[in-house]
Amino acid sequence: MGSQQFQTYSRGKSVKEAYNNAVEDANDEYGHQQGYSGEINSSEGYSDVTAKFKASKKSLNEYINERLDVLTKFEGAEAICIEQPVTNNNKIKSQVEHVVEKGTKKWVLKFYAQSNYKGLIGKFNTKGDAVKAARKYTEETGNSTYVEMRKDLEKGNTITAKISYKKATNEKDGRWVFYGWASC
Repeated sequence: MGSQQFQTYSRGKSVKEAYNNAVEDANDEYGHQQGYSGEINSSEGYSDVTAKFKASKKSLNEYINERLDVLTKFEGAEAICIEQPVTNNNKIKSQVEHVVEKGTKKWVLKFYAQSNYKGLIGKFNTKGDAVKAARKYTEETGNSTYVEMRKDLEKGNTITAKISYKKATNEKDGRWVFYGWASC
């Protein structure tokens, strides 16, 4: 089992989000390969060294190259913020859209035959019909089932409101560089 250097850039609202995005991108690009891809997704987490980098007064490349000379694959990635995120400082950060339908709503009792293995087997008007379907499924497959009672809306939309995020005009993700050694 060896190791190799990696260096990758990623964006996010925080260093944690940027790291998770970088790991997800590496999983998509290289696969997880049981922890031995040689990329950030096989590193042991991260540490934010932005303050140390700024205190060093070195160029980004110079600092990273010096750190790669002393880091090992057991220390995880190091992260340096190269663009600060701008957070949403609006007092209200969401907006509500009310969904209104004409008429009255009528709820009806339904019986759901379910399996932990398959999920929904069927939806029935009576408990007896649901039990019959659940028993048939259990006898055919050997998988346990259960019947659940729920109220369903007879017709119309069950959604009464939609809430969406209201982004600030100057809001933006930060940008970090991650580097280190990873198992391969």
